[in-house]
Amino acid sequence: MRILLANPRGFCAGVNMAIECLDEVIRMFGPHVFVYHEIVHNKYVVDRFTRQGVTFVNSVEEVPEGSVLLYSAHGVSPVIRQAARQRKLQTIDATCPLVTKVHLEAIKYAREKYNIILIGHEGHDEVIGTMGEAPESITLVETDEDVARLPFTAEDPLVYLTQTTLSVEEAGRVVAALKARYPHIKSPPKEDICYATTNRQEAVAQLAAEADLVIVLGSQNSSNSRRLMELGSAGNKPSYLVDGAHELNHAWFENVECVLITAGASAPEVVVQDCIEYLRTNFGAQVDERTIREEHVSFPLPKELRALQRLGSS
Repeated sequence: MRILLANPRGFCAGVNMAIECLDEVIRMFGPHVFVYHEIVHNKYVVDRFTRQGVTFVNSVEEVPEGSVLLYSAHGVSPVIRQAARQRKLQTIDATCPLVTKVHLEAIKYAREKYNIILIGHEGHDEVIGTMGEAPESITLVETDEDVARLPFTAEDPLVYLTQTTLSVEEAGRVVAALKARYPHIKSPPKEDICYATTNRQEAVAQLAAEADLVIVLGSQNSSNSRRLMELGSAGNKPSYLVDGAHELNHAWFENVECVLITAGASAPEVVVQDCIEYLRTNFGAQVDERTIREEHVSFPLPKELRALQRLGSS
């Protein structure tokens, strides 16, 4: 068996920053800190921090007054920030800067009286946070069929924004439908779908044709990981989204000569290597790593955490 190991894969700069942020908070304050929602959408990562003593919450009211609360990489709405202030929580914002960019765009266009069309998946943490910035100005659409049901006219000031972890092709269809119905609609100054999402999708699109089967490492609630699995399936390849080697099924690999392995932007490299070891042990697999695009992006820790570090060192 041959393993096509896609590169880039796994952690993006935003996920790296968020995990480093939580590690540093634990170092400074001890493990009994709180995180609003999962720090990233990955079971392995969340379980690691839970074992250390971190508590993940879905409501600010679950956090005792005066505690340390970390905002996840997906961002939060102003309502959540206000609730945290009322409870006198010490907050540290690990929102990915690329998500923050979309939040700032939403605030700007709402102030300019635009109707904002947000392309994204209902219920996703990132979408909830973005819509919370200007709920009276934002309308969510998921598909090009949703565009046909929009109530706006050709005279209404319109702009579209996108969730950062969408399928590039899927979002492109919705954007095309928006532009066809509303030729005057404005687009964001710079693409909202993040570089890591785009690069990982590009790698799967290029390499899947050589493979008999696609394995994506990532959790079921990870939007960008699901998009990678869907991309493999769209190429008529059996494609599976798994959290780790323990979810692999031996029967999947019978008579398979080439397996493409990739990982979503929130999946750690350790789970990738565990899957490679499984295929080496059971099928004598050899690894052929393919680099489609280099990535050299990094984000600094949040300014409030850097300030605490300086205070601690002095």
